[in-house]
Amino acid sequence: NISYLVTSTVSTGHSIGFVPNDCKVFQFCRAKGHKAFKRKRNPRKVRWTKAFRKAAGKELAVDSTFDFEKKRDVPVRYSNESIKKTVTAMKRISEIQEKRQKQFIRNRLKASKKIEEEADLKEVQTNINLIKPKPVLKKSIGQKISQVMKDVEQMETDI
Repeated sequence: NISYLVTSTVSTGHSIGFVPNDCKVFQFCRAKGHKAFKRKRNPRKVRWTKAFRKAAGKELAVDSTFDFEKKRDVPVRYSNESIKKTVTAMKRISEIQEKRQKQFIRNRLKASKKIEEEADLKEVQTNINLIKPKPVLKKSIGQKISQVMKDVEQMETDI
């Protein structure tokens, strides 16, 4: 079973159910989702729902691997071979989904990385005076020694 608002799996006996007059069953995994449903919140506008994340382009919404998860009403006669093929196909499909999800996330983060780098460059250019070192007078070792000698002579003459 899948929760209506959050679209996460619901354990048997751990959900809140609601059946309106049209006999469509709504199940909720948490009270948070149930309250939002009772308040007639639109799942595509509530930021913590899966529907919002898909509508806003934050999660992979369209992919050919999702077609395998659809519920089919046609009964299928199973044999040992078909079950083995199905299990191996399920493993392969989950691997493909994970790779595509990671790639989707990487592509999403590339744009934000560029924007962040541009903002950093702009900040550096505006506050360049904080970065540039102050000019330091470079004295040679000979000049330093002669300065020390002069200081010592002055001290001796003062005494």
